[in-house]
Amino acid sequence: MRNEEVFSVQGDAELIARAGHLFASVSADFLCAARDLATWSQPVARAAVLRRMRAPDSPGITVRKLLSPLALVEEEARAHLRLVRGKGALVRISGSPLPHETIIIDRRVMILAGRETPSGREYTVTTSRTLVEGVDSLVQAVWDESADLDDCLRGDVPHLDADDRAVLRALGSGYTDASAARRLGVSLRTYRRRVAALMAALEADSRFQAGLRAGDLGLSR
Repeated sequence: MRNEEVFSVQGDAELIARAGHLFASVSADFLCAARDLATWSQPVARAAVLRRMRAPDSPGITVRKLLSPLALVEEEARAHLRLVRGKGALVRISGSPLPHETIIIDRRVMILAGRETPSGREYTVTTSRTLVEGVDSLVQAVWDESADLDDCLRGDVPHLDADDRAVLRALGSGYTDASAARRLGVSLRTYRRRVAALMAALEADSRFQAGLRAGDLGLSR
């Protein structure tokens, strides 16, 4: 990285071009906090970190991943997290909103994920000690209160497919059953059956409660 304490980039390609070498420079600790696996989608960077974990000259590297429950919804994501954990990473699932989606490398470099733009997601990279330590302390507090991946996979986080989430969105939009069924292209009976199944999966006594439960788990997005 250049001598700049803070700089911003647009999109994954520019992030890798200007800061990709940082992922291969990990010497002690790599922390990644994100809402789901789509936040940090750079396969080259992930591969660099895994190589550092396996390198004979870097036995002390600790890789930690902190995610929201949304990361457990898709089976593909759960399989990826099991793979990462099997390679030695520590994975925890937060029960509360993450203060920042960020990567912190050796507590000296931080990459913050910002808003989506037409040219890609905006990222801010900084080596400012004050900024890095400040965000690191916030993320660490969430990490300490979060649950281990294995506990969450054994728990009651429901695994909802695309059709289930479409029904949840319809419930949250306030459509009548008939209107929601038409919008989803299913019969009224099928729609109501899916609503009943969702309520059972979410352990909800009412449609309103189902919406709240889904929101708490990050399943309605």
